[in-house]
Amino acid sequence: MEKKKKKFYAVVRGRKTGVFAKWFGDDCAEVQIRKFPGAIYKGFYTLKDAREWLLNQGSGKQQPVLETSQNKPEGSSTAGKVLIYTDGGCLNNPGPGGYGTVLLKGDHREELSSGFRLTTNNRMELMACIEGLKALKSKSSAVIHSDSRYVVNGITRGWAKKWRANNWKRNKTDRAENADLWAQLLDLCDRHSVEFVWIKGHAGNPENERCDQLASIAASREGLPPDSIYENMKNVGGHGT
Repeated sequence: MEKKKKKFYAVVRGRKTGVFAKWFGDDCAEVQIRKFPGAIYKGFYTLKDAREWLLNQGSGKQQPVLETSQNKPEGSSTAGKVLIYTDGGCLNNPGPGGYGTVLLKGDHREELSSGFRLTTNNRMELMACIEGLKALKSKSSAVIHSDSRYVVNGITRGWAKKWRANNWKRNKTDRAENADLWAQLLDLCDRHSVEFVWIKGHAGNPENERCDQLASIAASREGLPPDSIYENMKNVGGHGT
C-alpha cells in the first residue's frame, strides 16, 4: 500500500496547458481536461519529467497519451454507460485495508471509500467493485476499470461462475477464497450489464490514482471496523489473499 504517488500533471491539450501540482481543486489539472474533446495529459513523479514531456509534446515528438473516458466521442463503447474506477489494498497483506471507488456518468461524479482493521488486498479489490455497483440506483450498463487481474480474470474468464456452480470449490478439495464477496459481485453483475476492463496501475490514469489515494486514506484511519467474515474465517483456520 505504500506506493509512490504522481504529484505533477502536464496538460498539453486542454482549457489551459502547462504543469499542475494538483489533480483536484481550484485551477487544477482535472478542470482543464474535463469534457475537453481530445484532451491530452499525463501524470509524473517529478516536476522535471512533467516539463520535459510537455516540451516534447509541443515539439511534435510522439509520447504516450492518456485520454479521459469522459472525453471519448459519442458512439464509443462507453457512451451512455456508468464508468467505475476501483482500487483496494492493505498496509500489509493481510492487515488494515481500504478501497476506493469513483463513478462517472455525464456530469455526475461520486467517490466512495471505507476500510477495515484486518483484511486482504484481494478482498479490498473486490469490495471496491461491489460498492461501485451497489451505488447504482437502477438497472444500468457499467464499465468497471480495475488494476486487479484477480478480479478482472475472475469475471471475464468465468472462474467465479464456475466456483459458484461448484458450491464455491475451485476443485474437488480446495475451496474458493473470498466466496462471500464473489457471490455479492456476481449477484450485482446479474442485476446490471457490467463490463470489466483491466488497466495498469500507477501508469498515470488519474481516476485509478484517485482510487488508490482513497483506499490508502481509508486504510490509514483509526478505529476501523472488522471485516467480520474474513476474521471469522481466519479464526477457524481459513485463509485469503
